[in-house]
Amino acid sequence: QVQLVESGGGLVQAGGSLRLSCAASGRAFSTSYMGWFRQAPGKEREFVAGVSWIGGSTYYADSVKGRFTISEDKAKNTVYLQMTSLKPEDTAIYYCATRFRHSTAYTDYAYWGQGTQVTVSS
Repeated sequence: QVQLVESGGGLVQAGGSLRLSCAASGRAFSTSYMGWFRQAPGKEREFVAGVSWIGGSTYYADSVKGRFTISEDKAKNTVYLQMTSLKPEDTAIYYCATRFRHSTAYTDYAYWGQGTQVTVSS
């Protein structure tokens, strides 16, 4: 059974930085891609960034490109999301999710973490 556990959320001022972590257990080839999504109150869950465990290809939403960086540590089965130059509109619950290949559609993912709150104050 795949399990994902996020950590690292919190409250930060605009312009600040945070690093989120997603620790995976029970991972298999069918879960060789990790994605980060976020959901703000009253809004649909949206794709933020993703990385393939095989090959290391990365993907970003236009809204975070140049500010967020996704990375992986295979030895720790952990994916990180380094967030810099944070804006109030980045405020959301951030989730990691996994499947066998890249997709920006949250409905394509069967495995999710519990989420971690990120709040950016102005």
